[in-house]
Amino acid sequence: MKERGIVYLVGAGPGDPGLITEKGMLRLKSCDAVVYDSLASDLLLKAVPDHCEKIYVGKRAGFHSMKQEEINQLLVELAEKGRKVVRLKGGDPFVFGRGGEEILALKKADIPYEVVSGVTSAVAALASAGIPVTHRAISRSFHVMTGHTLSEEGTLPPDFNAFASLSGTLIFLMGLGNLPLIVSGLMDQGKPGTTPAAVIENGTLPGQKVVRGNLLDIQQKVEAFGVKSPAIIVVGETAALDFSSTGKQPLEGCRIGITGTPSFTGKLHKELSSLGGTVEYLLSLSLQSYRSDERMQAAYEDLKSYTWIVFTSANAVREFFLGLMEQGEDHRALGHIKFATVGKGTADELLKYGFRSDYTPKHYQVIDLAEGLRERITKHDRLLIPRSSRGSRELNQILNETEADYDDVVLYDVRKEGREEEQAKGKRADITKEFDYITFASASGADAFFEEDSLAALKSLEGLMVVCIGDITAQALEANGRKADLIAKEYSIQGVAKAICQHWSEKTNGRKGV
Repeated sequence: MKERGIVYLVGAGPGDPGLITEKGMLRLKSCDAVVYDSLASDLLLKAVPDHCEKIYVGKRAGFHSMKQEEINQLLVELAEKGRKVVRLKGGDPFVFGRGGEEILALKKADIPYEVVSGVTSAVAALASAGIPVTHRAISRSFHVMTGHTLSEEGTLPPDFNAFASLSGTLIFLMGLGNLPLIVSGLMDQGKPGTTPAAVIENGTLPGQKVVRGNLLDIQQKVEAFGVKSPAIIVVGETAALDFSSTGKQPLEGCRIGITGTPSFTGKLHKELSSLGGTVEYLLSLSLQSYRSDERMQAAYEDLKSYTWIVFTSANAVREFFLGLMEQGEDHRALGHIKFATVGKGTADELLKYGFRSDYTPKHYQVIDLAEGLRERITKHDRLLIPRSSRGSRELNQILNETEADYDDVVLYDVRKEGREEEQAKGKRADITKEFDYITFASASGADAFFEEDSLAALKSLEGLMVVCIGDITAQALEANGRKADLIAKEYSIQGVAKAICQHWSEKTNGRKGV
């Protein structure tokens, strides 16, 4: 009999992907299946293993993809197959998350489970807006109620009067549609019209919007500012306070969509996030390796004849050394060879394998690499260039002007990851609303973005700042009908980050001056 699995009920936090707990992330990284709601950030799904099955069940007000009873049964069935299942829920599983119902179903089926608490928006969204749930001498308690079920029959629930009479901070989750009913109910129970109130839309996220007022004018202000769900209603004296964070990062409030291979986007995500940006994977590319193909095999067998190996990307470095080991060779086969790398990132990747680059141009572009090589090689040299199938022809054109012999061999190609294609298509329609910038790290990535429906892809980029890592990527983008708005001065992750930081600073400073 197959051993039963286990279900982890994990709280995803209030929206900001950085606010999931370390334990919650640990469970995600080791699960076989993840059953998830409408999350504020898809970034958390990137943490799961490649073999993990992702199952979307909806659970957004008014748009449930699967009934709760069906979700309960799904969790049981997955665990009975011996899988480690993460049930990923926004906020905390037990704060209006119906986690209790799911546990009852698991207990009935004798399925092991674990609850991993999450940061609830009832506290985090308020803190993000600068509103403390408690404050000495102002509010000694806070109370949370769901506003989602208040008006099923057009009336307030029986316990609302007792709730409304409480002192301290009153918090209503999922209640924006019932705001008029909530306000009138509170005032009917004796809350003065001057009682401070606030409404927070998309708390902890870049699109966060905070409207402050009092019970008399909060509805009018919410309508005037166009506040929409998901939103939290706060009533009480602390709603008048503003303890918003004053320490700002260079990319605070900046939303960036990134494209590229996992090895690159992982590093770019880390860099941009550390600068305060909110980063989301828009299009992922996977590597198709050709290191076992006939031409690469011939190159490995004839390494003794080469005097230089030229790397135009970190991907090429990784693929080359993987193939070298697969051939039964080791670093001793390269002792006589010099190395050239297109930029610092590629040189750093080479150093991981124990080799320093003999030449890296000051400007991290393929044309600069080619010009530098022309000055360093002679007719006695033979070069190996293992790279992508879409490598720049500028390198060939300049090397053809020398007397040196070279082999330009396709080592790998990049292609769109099939499992994310539909997700990427769905995002394109609203991309201008979701992002301020979109980055492209290679010509292959630019081409992949425009596959299938180039007109829709072009339209999705209207109003966005498009950032390219270098001229070759920019040329590929332009060939698809869109010019780059920003081109990194350095062909590197840091170069992309610097370009965005500089433009965002100019943009936000200009906005402040208006």
